[in-house]
Amino acid sequence: MARGPLIVFEGAEGVGKSTQLRRVASWLESGGRVVHALREPGGTPLGDEIRRLLLDPASDITPRAEALLFVASRAQLVETLVRPALAAGHVVLLDRFFLSTYAYQGAGRGLPEAEVRQANAVATGGLVPDITLLMTLPVREGLARAERRGARDRMERNADEFHHRVSAAFAAFAAPAWQAAHPECGPIVTVDASGPEAEVFARITNVISARLGLS
Repeated sequence: MARGPLIVFEGAEGVGKSTQLRRVASWLESGGRVVHALREPGGTPLGDEIRRLLLDPASDITPRAEALLFVASRAQLVETLVRPALAAGHVVLLDRFFLSTYAYQGAGRGLPEAEVRQANAVATGGLVPDITLLMTLPVREGLARAERRGARDRMERNADEFHHRVSAAFAAFAAPAWQAAHPECGPIVTVDASGPEAEVFARITNVISARLGLS
């Protein structure tokens, strides 16, 4: 049986990853495919507890500890859910993966890229996404969207300068030269996340159909 595709949804705060992932999951399921919609951090009992700690505004977590917690959640998710689903030929949709670690803990927190990449390699065991949909939106608009969802979590409460560093990092990831230097990331395609949900969804499904032949 052929390995199923791994599709990752990435981007800064408020770009609409979770909303679009749910829509894509329903679209693929309506076509008869088995879909696993997962998120990072989380997805497993261990990952959900790590998520609670990482997003709790009361948590006092150092940058290196933060990075390692994200990586620990990823390692558990990949080993127990992602790889078995892919081996069964199913589609796996991931709300964030290691590009977020490169952006948030690398560029945002200032951790050395080499250390972040090494930790990620341990967590993923060389698993490469078939495509990463990098959703883009101006920082201010994304944070405003996040604000409308309710109380901001620990990551969302970082200063604007932090979020601008994260957004700049995601923009850099879209460059062909950066991708060529980071083969562990697989192909990355930017998707304009502005406008009505239906329009963004159409952009995403067009990319998935064209790149992976899914419908």
